Amino acid sequence: MGPGREVPTGTVLLVDAANVIGSRPDGWWRDRAGAAAGFVVRVRAAVVAGHLAGPVVVVLEGASRAGAPEGAADGVEVRHAPGSGDDLLVDLAREAADPVTLVTADRELRGRVRGLGAELAGPGWFLGLLGD
Repeated sequence: MGPGREVPTGTVLLVDAANVIGSRPDGWWRDRAGAAAGFVVRVRAAVVAGHLAGPVVVVLEGASRAGAPEGAADGVEVRHAPGSGDDLLVDLAREAADPVTLVTADRELRGRVRGLGAELAGPGWFLGLLGD
């Protein structure tokens, strides 16, 4: 999905948080939990403001999981990957009843979900919707 294209209503937006957060070299690695917490707050604010249509699912892995508890609020569901975030994202794409758009720049992950019929969007597009 390119710049200027919006996600259709009724589409599940799956967000590879590690990949999106990691796309900006702003020191996120010094406080992974803090970076995840701030990211989830910004995603929820974008949904509330109408810049993103829910449902949005943000997948956190590793140390980032400490930044936001699992659960849904304000149109955003946070999921904790018990292992690989990529594996959870693939499972969620496979199990979704509605169309899926996956936000990631990870080529291997993109290949894994492309066969499931998911649309793809990059971190820059998504961060643009958040106002970055």
